[in-house]
Amino acid sequence: MKQPPLPSQPSRRRFLGAGSRWLMTGALLPLAQPALANQPGARSLSFDHTHTSERLALVYALGDAFVPQALTSLNHFLRDHYSGEAGVMDPQLFNLLHQIRQELRVQQPFQVISGYRSPATNQTLRATRGGGVAKHSLHMDGKAIDVRLPGVPLASLRDAALSLGAGGVGFYPREQFVHVDTGPVRRW
Repeated sequence: MKQPPLPSQPSRRRFLGAGSRWLMTGALLPLAQPALANQPGARSLSFDHTHTSERLALVYALGDAFVPQALTSLNHFLRDHYSGEAGVMDPQLFNLLHQIRQELRVQQPFQVISGYRSPATNQTLRATRGGGVAKHSLHMDGKAIDVRLPGVPLASLRDAALSLGAGGVGFYPREQFVHVDTGPVRRW
C-alpha cells in the first residue's frame, strides 16, 4: 500500500534562502533601522509621497558608506508614480537632501512630488505640460527630485539648496515645490 506523502516541511536551507532574499529586497530593513540610527555617522531621511501617500523614514548612510538595503527602498519609494517603474537614484541626491535639512535645522519629512521619471513618462509630460519638462531631464537619470518641506517657506528651502552650491535648483512657487538635482550647479 502506497503511503500518503508527508506534509512538506520547510528546510533550514530554504528558510535561510528566503530570509536572505527578504533582506536583499529591503523587507527586513525596518527591523535593522533602530540599530543603525544609533551608529556614529548615521544619516537619515524621511519622506511623504504626495502621489502615492506612502511614507518612508530610514538611515541611508553610515559614515561614508551607503546602506544598500536603504538605497533599494529609496529606489522603490521614488519610483515613477505614473508607470510604477523604479530607477536607480543617485545616492549623492540623498546627501544633498540631508544637507538641506541640516541647513534649515528641521527634521520633518520631505514631501515628494516627483523622483525618478521614466523616459516614456517624461515624453508624455513634455507633450502635455506646455514645455515645463526638460527633454533630457535629470529625473530620468535618478539625479533629481521635486520636494517641499511642510512649515518651511518655499523660498527658504530654495535658498538652503542654493547655499550648498551642489547641483541644480529650480524654484516653482506656483506649483509649490523646489527641484534639486546632482547635475551641474545652476538655478532657475
